[in-house]
Amino acid sequence: MLDKYTRWGYVSIMTKHARSPVLKRLSRIEGQVRGLARMVEEERYCIDIITQIGAVCAALRRVEEELLRDHIAHCVEHAIVSGDAVEQRRKINELMDVLGRAAR
Repeated sequence: MLDKYTRWGYVSIMTKHARSPVLKRLSRIEGQVRGLARMVEEERYCIDIITQIGAVCAALRRVEEELLRDHIAHCVEHAIVSGDAVEQRRKINELMDVLGRAAR
C-alpha cells in the first residue's frame, strides 16, 4: 500500500522547504525571459542579449541544483530507509540518468 507521500510508486511530494525558493527563482526567471523578449523586440546589441541568456541559464541551473538536492534528501533517502532494494536501484538509476543528461 502506498503511503500519503508516495504516488505512482515513487515519493512525489517536494518538500515545502524546497518548493518556495524554487517557485521564487522560477518567477524571477520568467521575468528575465520576458526581458529577453523585450531586448530582441528593441533590437538591443546581440552581446547584451547573449549575456542575459547566460544569466537565465545560470538561474535555471540553480533551480535544477535545488531540485536535485531536495530529491536526494527526500526521495532517495526515502528509498534507502525503506530497505527496498528494487526501489533503491530505481532511485540510483534515475539519478544517473538525469546527471548523464545534464552532463551533455
